[in-house]
Amino acid sequence: QVQLVESGGGLVQPGGSLRLSCEASGSILSIYTMGWYRQVAGKARELVAGITSGGRSNYTDSVKGRFTISRDNAKNRVYLQMNSLKPEDTAVYYCNVDLFSLMSPPRLSTYWGQGTQVTVSS
Repeated sequence: QVQLVESGGGLVQPGGSLRLSCEASGSILSIYTMGWYRQVAGKARELVAGITSGGRSNYTDSVKGRFTISRDNAKNRVYLQMNSLKPEDTAVYYCNVDLFSLMSPPRLSTYWGQGTQVTVSS
């Protein structure tokens, strides 16, 4: 099995910072894309930031210039540094990983973390 463990969420004041971390473990052959999504109750889940195996990154417009995604390929980890947080950033953040697991034959699959709550409020 493959497990994604997320950490770093919490309560911060507007203008504050948080760093989210996600580590994939288990029967992994290779990881291709990694990213962070967020969702507010009653609304669709949206991509916040993604990063490819080649290091190319993409961000939703609302976080450009404030958030930075990075990955550590050797450790199967992805990070999201969030600066200048705003109340509208409040959501449950989900780690997402596209990877080949150790199956016969190996196949590309998508895995999701359980979500970590980020609340921006004074």
